[in-house]
Amino acid sequence: MIHVTATAYIVKGRRQEFIREFNANIPNVLTEKGCIQYIPTVDLVSGIERQIPPEEDTVVIIEQWKTIEDLEKHLVAPHMLEYRERVKDLVRSAELRITTSQLNSENA
Repeated sequence: MIHVTATAYIVKGRRQEFIREFNANIPNVLTEKGCIQYIPTVDLVSGIERQIPPEEDTVVIIEQWKTIEDLEKHLVAPHMLEYRERVKDLVRSAELRITTSQLNSENA
């Protein structure tokens, strides 16, 4: 299983606008082959000492895909190209971390 953690650094004060656009695209993504999970999250002020400082203008997107090929197709899907065009002025920068599960049952 492929796990993606995408961090979007949003233009100050425009996080809710970004989240609205993101949420509007979720139904398209969830119909893609291999998509297991695709959700936007924001920092929670938890009071837990080890937490990195929460950032007000950041959205962390949590994704799960069955295969790397499914993820690659997702990245160039027409609805994703259209989505990126709609949010380009809302995002200052973004980072992508792609990992794979290491559970024994998945790597046997």
